[in-house]
Amino acid sequence: MAKRVELTSPTGRKISVPTGLFINNQFVSSLDSQETIDCINPATEEHITSVVAGSAKDIDAAVAAARNALNTTWGKNITGFERSRLINKLADLMERDAQELAELETLNNGKPVKIARDFDVGDSVQCLRYYAGWADKIVGQSIDIDNKTKVAFTKHEPIGVCGQIIPWNYPIMMWAWKVAPALACGCTIVMKPSEFTPLTALKLSELVVEAGFPPGVINTVPALGSVGGAALSSHPGVDKIAFTGSTVTGRKIMEAAAKSNLKKVSLELGGKSPHLIFESADLDQAANWAALGILYNTGQDCTAGSRVYVQDTIYDKFLQILVAKAKALNIGNGFDEKTGGGPVVSKVQYDKIWSYVEAGKQEGAKCILGGERRAGKGFYVDPTIFTDIKPDMKIVKEEIFGPVLVVGKFSTEEEAIKVANDTTYGLGAGLHSNDAGQCMRVSSALEAGTVWINQYNLLYNNVPFGGKKQSGIGRELGSYALEEYTSVKAVHWNYGEKLDWPL
Repeated sequence: MAKRVELTSPTGRKISVPTGLFINNQFVSSLDSQETIDCINPATEEHITSVVAGSAKDIDAAVAAARNALNTTWGKNITGFERSRLINKLADLMERDAQELAELETLNNGKPVKIARDFDVGDSVQCLRYYAGWADKIVGQSIDIDNKTKVAFTKHEPIGVCGQIIPWNYPIMMWAWKVAPALACGCTIVMKPSEFTPLTALKLSELVVEAGFPPGVINTVPALGSVGGAALSSHPGVDKIAFTGSTVTGRKIMEAAAKSNLKKVSLELGGKSPHLIFESADLDQAANWAALGILYNTGQDCTAGSRVYVQDTIYDKFLQILVAKAKALNIGNGFDEKTGGGPVVSKVQYDKIWSYVEAGKQEGAKCILGGERRAGKGFYVDPTIFTDIKPDMKIVKEEIFGPVLVVGKFSTEEEAIKVANDTTYGLGAGLHSNDAGQCMRVSSALEAGTVWINQYNLLYNNVPFGGKKQSGIGRELGSYALEEYTSVKAVHWNYGEKLDWPL
């Protein structure tokens, strides 16, 4: 058995965390590796603990456990009613432990405790309950062929063993988004959390056992992406791979899936989402939503509204309001109740963001807010806004994944649509207008999987989410996510036709 550690959060709460690999409902050491993953507190840059780093052989063991569960205690061997009961039980346990999970998330990820508890954990509980409701309602069709001799029907069967690779920006929520529909459909899971934020996935694995899931249904293997992620993507025993992360990594996963067993793939990838402010908009509300769009989760959000374009007739007035809104957000330690945004997750991400800030300055953009490093410890990046931008600038074209906003202007609706769609990405887009016809025209023309009108960045468990272009393949959330975890079987039944032979 792998060891446990007891962590103490700044509130004084003692949190016991397993540090091993979770396979077959047990926390175990690696089969062949002594490597560990260091977990760092991004607010203090201090070492929290280390967890076992899984190897390719450990992925093999987890896949074998998942396959055995699929064939014996899960999959087609359990009713939808029972799956629903277990998923609901897991949701109840997460709700019971919401404060503990939130504090652990803040230690490892940096986001404010109140946001981790009320939004990340709260939404995850609702996600599990939403899909628990679907578990006994996954049905096929009866199709008339010939009422006297034949009938056909379809069955929506679990696709099988699913490899799931989740990111570090929403560790708990992304765990729930992946796990809930897969379990509802009867699939088994090998989960690889981000190497930056593995702690809550391991803690949630304890709740999987407490809820009563059979061994092997959910397995958790913290590992480096180049090891565990690569092994899952190319594994011949994995039937489907689901990934949330960068477009660069998404391409590698898709290639590995194709070269191995042509496993099904769903990808939720990057974005450089446009946010359009038209002259008829409520400017104060539009500024609130624009600030939320780029500063929520300290900008570490795939749908971040990182390109704001404002109609020229209101540009100066709106910019003044927006800057005031951004200044009002308190970026600080997540255990401070006054904090609205925490540090970015890691030194790697911190350095990446600052490289973009410097590139923006060097390319001639005007930094009107932020752009200066803080003294002291912690991976803090304050809200940063650039104006005087050009389409070919790095900060306009590339995903930064931090609280860095570029603001441009447009004159006409046609120009707004053109600049909004001038990107290789297509995850999200937003517009603010009180002209109903304009809302319909522009939302139809925007090339994005999700379009927000007079709001931004809000997602709901019963509404599908996913991208177009290089922002991904497939959908999460809503009933659409069930299609990612089922395989449709057509059954043709002949009960009356006699075949004459030879032909």
